[in-house]
Amino acid sequence: MSYTAIAYRLPRPLRRHVLHFEVEIEDAVAAFARELGSGARVLDAGAGEGQYRHYFPRQRYCGVDLAVGDRTWDYSRLDVRADLTALPFRAAAFDAAIHIVTIEHLREPGSALAEMARVMAPGATLLIAAPHEWEVHQAPHDYFRYTRYGLAYLLEKAGFEVCEMRAAGGYFRLLARRLLNGLQFFTGGIRWLCFIPAAILLVPPALILPLFDSLDRNRNFTVGYICTARLRAK
Repeated sequence: MSYTAIAYRLPRPLRRHVLHFEVEIEDAVAAFARELGSGARVLDAGAGEGQYRHYFPRQRYCGVDLAVGDRTWDYSRLDVRADLTALPFRAAAFDAAIHIVTIEHLREPGSALAEMARVMAPGATLLIAAPHEWEVHQAPHDYFRYTRYGLAYLLEKAGFEVCEMRAAGGYFRLLARRLLNGLQFFTGGIRWLCFIPAAILLVPPALILPLFDSLDRNRNFTVGYICTARLRAK
């Protein structure tokens, strides 16, 4: 059982406390959607199960994914199944795009970003979330992790100008997440007998540590980054 699956079993206030990266992403997507005009064409590049579709009721949302990442997911709500390095859209077809924790799953991330730039109108905005220190997931389709500098380099090379880049938490939130990751080793079979003792040991410090996160001002230790970028005029 994954860390996220375990965390979602916690009471709602605690879920928000420990799933910081996920909550930051949801807040960023909601804010991004509010700033877009009614009828704006929005590309969700790497949409998965389409969990962000409901944030764009006023816009023309299009979810695209290759649908190979997770066999347990329901990809039936996708609008298009396609490789992000070869999108089946005309140039400048979209006014905005989101690309949420997908770039680590791309073998050719630079090519995918360049293709997103091709189908976005000049001046269009992109919201991207990328992991920095995150466990392997959706194996074997998991290839990269990103620093803020690497992510900025790829975006700028593809024709984007970075507007904002922020870390989703610092060292203490990362450490709390790693403690809770440990719970996954006490699930399944006889190991469930040790789950409660492990939770007693790991959960209290994991809930306390985020309270110290403001001490890490540099945010060099982080779960991931959330970035907004604007496509430069060609």
